[in-house]
Amino acid sequence: MKYRKFGRTGWMTSEIGYGMWGMGDWSGSEDAESLESLQLSVDLGCNFFDTAWAYGSGHSEKLLGQLVRANPGKRLYTATKIPPKNRRWPSQREFSLDDCFPPEYIDKYVHKSLENLALPALDLIQFHTWEDAWTDDERWYRALSDLRNQGLIGAVGISINRWEPWNGVRAVKSGLIDAVQVSYNIFDQNPEDELFPACQEMDVAVIARVPFDEGTLTGTLTLDSNWPQGDWRNSYFVPENLKSSVEHANALKPLIPPGMTMPEMALRFILNNPVVSTIIPGMRKPKNVRANLAASDTGPLPEELHSKLRAHRWDRSPTKWSQ
Repeated sequence: MKYRKFGRTGWMTSEIGYGMWGMGDWSGSEDAESLESLQLSVDLGCNFFDTAWAYGSGHSEKLLGQLVRANPGKRLYTATKIPPKNRRWPSQREFSLDDCFPPEYIDKYVHKSLENLALPALDLIQFHTWEDAWTDDERWYRALSDLRNQGLIGAVGISINRWEPWNGVRAVKSGLIDAVQVSYNIFDQNPEDELFPACQEMDVAVIARVPFDEGTLTGTLTLDSNWPQGDWRNSYFVPENLKSSVEHANALKPLIPPGMTMPEMALRFILNNPVVSTIIPGMRKPKNVRANLAASDTGPLPEELHSKLRAHRWDRSPTKWSQ
């Protein structure tokens, strides 16, 4: 495992981190297997773990706390997210700070997360939704500054709406945040336009989420793909999205070199960008942990392949199902 500097915090975080959404409330997730996979990732060098209160109403946070307590001799970085008060994903332009993150609510949910984790402090607290207009409202920053002064949180970050990387540039340039979480993968390259240059200028860490485009870049989707009732993917891969996703994934298959899988290619594509601090694929099974973490050992893609993949940029606009 290789490590990269996590922006201005100075932390050295594993290039491949751990996204814990699937351990909270996805179908087929079992705690015993989740904990086995988490521990395996630690043993293989992973040290950055991203969760959220919304992942099973704190269930994923409890698993992370259990992992940290089981590894007292290792520095594991904990990142979680405050859910919007109105429980609306993605955020909309008309939502105010009071709709989503009033100061007393911020304080309440940081304490809820700390209770779930059963840890004395959090390394990174993030807003689970964000509107750049909130940058002008100092109340959110004052609330987090109070929590930081109490030693309850370390760094502050935002999680940007899917396919709206521009909607965080002002926050980055304000100097008030330490990290930004954004969708970035072979298809979603638009963070490179404005967001990444701003992060580089302000020394803000970049967390690349959905590296596999919710499963599209695993190369296993078909037009007949379906999931158990209640699985979030049923609401994301609606017919119009499933068809386009399968078509875009199939267009990549001729580019996969012998001996390489599409997931490996997807992760290593992201590693080509030095602005990215860590990538957080979701992993619920040990075999996926081994495969994904190995991408760091192999390193970025050869430049010729990376250049060919850049031509597969897929610019999309948010929809009711894209949340």
